Amino acid sequence: MADTDDQTVEERLKAALWFSVGKIVDEEALKLGVNASPQFIGALTELLWTQIGNVSEDLRAFARHAGRKTISTDDVLLLTRRNEDLAKVLRSCLKR
Repeated sequence: MADTDDQTVEERLKAALWFSVGKIVDEEALKLGVNASPQFIGALTELLWTQIGNVSEDLRAFARHAGRKTISTDDVLLLTRRNEDLAKVLRSCLKR
């Protein structure tokens, strides 16, 4: 039963992501005067879903390596170590 509940939650999260991606793509496509196919939106959603999974695993590993069960802002900043611009944006948000 827990697997079914987890699967349902995952399906709902993925559907919400698809909806949000579709909305953003449609808005940008209108601005640019281009069309975006449902296949493009689906592929972009899959790409983002996979990236979110990879990021979550990395964050979990960073926290575990530090002997913690909770992900901290330090873990997020460590994740951005190869993207200086993103790290700067996140650090400025932390200072507020």
